Amino acid sequence: MDESMLTVIHAADLPERTKEELIKDLEGKEITAEQFAAIMESVEREYRLTRIEPCEACGVIAAQSLGEPGTQMTMRTFHYAGVAEINVTLGLPRLIEIMDARKEPSTPTMTIHLEPDYLADRDKAREVSWQIEAAPLHEFGDIVTDMANMRVEMHVKKEVCDKRKISLAEIMERAPQKIRERRHYRDFESEGNAADGVITFTPKNESYQNLFQLADHIRNVIVQGIDDIERVVVRKEGGEYILYTEGSNLKDVFEVEGVDTSRTRTNNINEISQILGIEAARNAIIDEMKNTLGEQGISVDVRHIMLIADMMCMDGEVKQIGRHGIAGEKESVLSRAAFEVTVNHLLDAAVARESDILNGVTENVIVGQPIQLGTGDIRLIAKPLNQEN
Repeated sequence: MDESMLTVIHAADLPERTKEELIKDLEGKEITAEQFAAIMESVEREYRLTRIEPCEACGVIAAQSLGEPGTQMTMRTFHYAGVAEINVTLGLPRLIEIMDARKEPSTPTMTIHLEPDYLADRDKAREVSWQIEAAPLHEFGDIVTDMANMRVEMHVKKEVCDKRKISLAEIMERAPQKIRERRHYRDFESEGNAADGVITFTPKNESYQNLFQLADHIRNVIVQGIDDIERVVVRKEGGEYILYTEGSNLKDVFEVEGVDTSRTRTNNINEISQILGIEAARNAIIDEMKNTLGEQGISVDVRHIMLIADMMCMDGEVKQIGRHGIAGEKESVLSRAAFEVTVNHLLDAAVARESDILNGVTENVIVGQPIQLGTGDIRLIAKPLNQEN
């Protein structure tokens, strides 16, 4: 491909990314400006033919395209094989979760990709996983409840600290601080002896109930990793190590050294919306729906899914399709009443003196007149004979 051809591509009315992909595809191939113009004309003609017709009921078609195959989906859970199993909800329950815009999915999970320096080295990948996986204090040694002296002693094992790349001083600092901050328990005092590797916790009110309560907090306090991520499995796929997690915390994972933030994903769409913005959440909805349907061998045109994602995200936040979201916020009283809680909607509308202009599909079907789409959108106006113009 010569310089003149490059100039033609750069001058074309195309998105920059498309131009880059074209240049990449045509590299090393002989093509003239006339041939390129003919290809562009053919692509544009094809694009115009695939565009939606004016007055077409695209919403009804999109709902049917997704609803019909949805009835054939199985309800099942997928298991990631590894050191410990990680369950991921798929099929119909996952599709319902996405449509309902749940704040938290039933099985939150992340797929964490690593940076080039880490992705091929198992030891480095394991080190990153230790920075992410929540490790309670009892994994670092033995916890002894001394009832005679009314205290709890933690004997930290140095070899475990060395293996997990964490110092004794860090554990001594984090354990009391996290019990106070994250577990909201403050009625105790602590002191550490770095030489012996012993941390002593003493309850302020000397009672057995307080002692056992304190011992439970000490046993379960997270001293390494991210609190929300209970488990991490390291798997090698396509020549690189990838981390799969049980639990999700996008913000804190992004701060871990070695994590490739551009490829790391979570199935928690609400979290994506808060951390990365509404556009990222829209893309996540499209991607999650495509993967859920594709995993069951169901093929739905991506444009139907895109339309649903656009409806869910068009107000700048992720809204569910049900009565607490899109369906419940429709302008038409009859359309809202037709969906759920009919009497409440009609009573509220009557009290507020609302009127319905019968613009949409549902309300026109209810009153028995043609819907304002397709041929029903045409208005025939007869001109009186006595008018000159």
